[in-house]
Amino acid sequence: MTEPLLKLRGIGRSFPSGEQEVQVLKDVDLDIGNGEMLAIVGASGSGKSTLMNILGCLDRPSTGTYTVSGQDVGTLDSDALAQLRREHFGFIFQRYHLMQHLTATGNVEVPAVYAGTEGAARDARARQLLARLGLEDRTEHRPSQLSGGQQQRVSIARALMNGGQVILADEPTGALDSKSGQEVIGILRELHVQGHTIIIVTHDMQVASCTERIIEIADGVIVGDRPNVPTVAAPSQAVGADASTPPAMTRPKLGIARFSTGWARFAEAFRMAWRSMMAHRMRTALTMLGIVIGITSVVSIVAIGEGAKRFVLSDIRAIGTNTLDVYPGRDFGDDKAASIRTLTPPDLQAIAAQPYVHSVTPATMRSLRLRYRSADVNGNVNGVSDAFFRVRDIQMASGAAFTAEDVRHQSQVVVIDQNTRRKLFPDGTGPVGKVILVGNLPCTVIGVAQEKKSVFGENKSLNIWLPYSTGASRLFGQQHFDGITVRIRDDQPTKAAEDSIVRLLTMRHGAKDFFTFNMDSIVKTAERTSQSLTLLLSLIAVISLVVGGIGVMNIMLVSVTERTREIGIRMAVGARQSDVLQQFLTEAVLVCLVGGFIGVVLSYGISFLFSLFVTQWQMIFSMGAVVSAFLCASLIGVLFGYLPARNAARLDPIEALARE
Repeated sequence: MTEPLLKLRGIGRSFPSGEQEVQVLKDVDLDIGNGEMLAIVGASGSGKSTLMNILGCLDRPSTGTYTVSGQDVGTLDSDALAQLRREHFGFIFQRYHLMQHLTATGNVEVPAVYAGTEGAARDARARQLLARLGLEDRTEHRPSQLSGGQQQRVSIARALMNGGQVILADEPTGALDSKSGQEVIGILRELHVQGHTIIIVTHDMQVASCTERIIEIADGVIVGDRPNVPTVAAPSQAVGADASTPPAMTRPKLGIARFSTGWARFAEAFRMAWRSMMAHRMRTALTMLGIVIGITSVVSIVAIGEGAKRFVLSDIRAIGTNTLDVYPGRDFGDDKAASIRTLTPPDLQAIAAQPYVHSVTPATMRSLRLRYRSADVNGNVNGVSDAFFRVRDIQMASGAAFTAEDVRHQSQVVVIDQNTRRKLFPDGTGPVGKVILVGNLPCTVIGVAQEKKSVFGENKSLNIWLPYSTGASRLFGQQHFDGITVRIRDDQPTKAAEDSIVRLLTMRHGAKDFFTFNMDSIVKTAERTSQSLTLLLSLIAVISLVVGGIGVMNIMLVSVTERTREIGIRMAVGARQSDVLQQFLTEAVLVCLVGGFIGVVLSYGISFLFSLFVTQWQMIFSMGAVVSAFLCASLIGVLFGYLPARNAARLDPIEALARE
């Protein structure tokens, strides 16, 4: 005896109702052979829909066994049940259950997506099925653009997409007019002729009379199971085909199909997520708004912090980042420093001879009167070497700096700063070549230094520079220096050079009667301070990212509630829990990534506006910050999208399909 295709033995199904359980099916025994066309009839509440759900592997019986082609369904997990639905069953629902954001072709393709069918092949088969059902001119229409009969035909095509060995039709004509209902029944009868097993669940005896077997159920018990002679014949051209099975309607070989690769599954999830986002643009925009604000804040603040850091460091480097200052005494403010006179020209020459020294300049400073014609002001007179301007990176606005020859010959030449120029030459007269009095010493102005803007504030003092030999012999009356500034070569470690100079001078002086000040320590302190401030501001901006992530989670949770029926449809046509999880998780990540991209673009827009109002420094973007922004967006999508995605994947398909 041939094994039945579907076999139920002792099937019972009960549902909790408060503290009690309601028995919907009671000890049901039923055999359904391959290629049968039968109807399950009964009044509302009789248990026929519950029986259909068990037959279609959408629900599990509480008691008894159910086998499909000899396979005990009770031993299968949720993924195996999804595979069984996908490869053996096709569902036709009373309310069509089409996804509104997909076209007719897109709806028909859904089962093949989860079967791992290649895109071009499933598109061709979907269009072929729609054409066979008389919808060749409606393939790109959405459900809202189709009539009820046309939507039911799309539902039938979807049921046949993966073969549809068993077609389960739940009140297939309930929402149709009589003409459309007759056409649908005609299509089902033709599918039966072509070898499909057709199970119609209905309360309409007129529909049941079109089948070859009628099973009557009442109060969860089968009360009748009789053969029937169909009252109407299958229309020969119901779907534009003859009685033979055409190639387009040939069912694919059934069995356990291999899923596509993980990458292909991800690509399909990506496409479905993108379609869903485009179908709900307003919801998508609101979802990503928090991410956009967060990413914009983080990237902009990091860029502002980097720009500020570079600006500050450039000012410090203008002073000389790899410079070392040597002063008499123990430290700044030492009362005995003025009496220490051991820093002399021979020390200068000894330091200059060291291989790690780029250049060296002494410094002797006095406050003296500066006069030119009627202008008479007090200024700082600095005795330095010709290397001073290289050490301090001072450029000339006009004229030139003095040379080593001027130092050797004690030339009476000076370089003045812009403040001195404005005070001594208020009428705008060019100062180069003019003779000014420094104290009582006439000196020729040979250069004017450029004005330097500084983050440390504007320098309002008046400064002039002359050869230290001139100052020592003709102005200051001293041969020792107030300090020595050493510029270390770029390829030499500053700390090692400092230690070497300390040893050299200590040996020359016989004692350590001086102290050093390393400019490199200022740079490192400034870098640490800038990094700390940037980190602090970034952490504040990250709060907006977290808030945005919570917004994503909230709206995705609402989205799961709104799309419950869609999830049920996907599960009914063969989606596994992991497929639903992946789709919703991909959607959350995609929303965050698009939001991240928009945020980065907005950050560059802010940078442009920033440059219009702030000219001293610019926002500096780094590839690391941009990449980090996208990584943050992805992480937020995963973290805050997982809970909604998990909730979607755990929905019961029966409850999901029943949700309006």
